[in-house]
Amino acid sequence: MLRRHEISESDWDRIKDLLPGQPGQHGGVADDNRRFINAVLWIARTGAPWRDLPERLGNWNSQWRRFDRWASKGRLAMIAEVLRDPDLDVMILDSTVIRAHPCAAGSKKNGTGPAVKTSRPSVAVAAASEPRFMGVSTASAIPSS
Repeated sequence: MLRRHEISESDWDRIKDLLPGQPGQHGGVADDNRRFINAVLWIARTGAPWRDLPERLGNWNSQWRRFDRWASKGRLAMIAEVLRDPDLDVMILDSTVIRAHPCAAGSKKNGTGPAVKTSRPSVAVAAASEPRFMGVSTASAIPSS
């Protein structure tokens, strides 16, 4: 039974011979190419981080490292070209999490957070005011022995 987010039989038949790890090729035979493709599709379609990959799709770190290798060698672009799936037209997979300070997230500003700044007089107002002079005595600046 085909699960949600998994590659169909017809699409698998179109790409399976293009994938590395075939008998007769240099290196080991990859028995889990289909599971890897299903893992990539699951991540791409759910938007979840790699660490949330279901166990049935393999170890998340192994699958991510394989994804990274295939992406850098252009294999994923070739697969997307062969399948021409609109969902894979643009695919950005990233599991980075960025946490913003509550002030940046639209929370109510009540004047107690670090984003509250004291107001300074405007430069224009200071320029329009009367000039102020201070007399400085150089004699008092010299320390006595």
